[in-house]
Amino acid sequence: MPARRRISAQQGAAAVTAWVQGDASRGTTATAVRYLLEELTERAPGNSVEVRVPPFGVTQCVAGPTHTRGTPPNVVECDAATWLQLATGSLTWEQASAAGRISASGTRADLSTLLPLI
Repeated sequence: MPARRRISAQQGAAAVTAWVQGDASRGTTATAVRYLLEELTERAPGNSVEVRVPPFGVTQCVAGPTHTRGTPPNVVECDAATWLQLATGSLTWEQASAAGRISASGTRADLSTLLPLI
């Protein structure tokens, strides 16, 4: 089943472009983060990894074992700037990990093969 989109491709792409060009306003950042989380879910559907970008969004993705209650066994968490840099390719997973900008736990929590998204 495809991911349910709340942000249109046009609106999301416009927010990502604006963010890349320096618009770091809360509204632009929130839209860009949520759009790219939706994109990740569409490209890697599933429920085995939870990706958290507080305070803007969270998604579950990647096929595999699912969880039903509590904290999932595979969690990735980072701030909005790190997520947007990873998703747009201006920062690699390895660079972010080495710099301590990502918290990733679990055997499926390495998203390096899925990023960048655009």
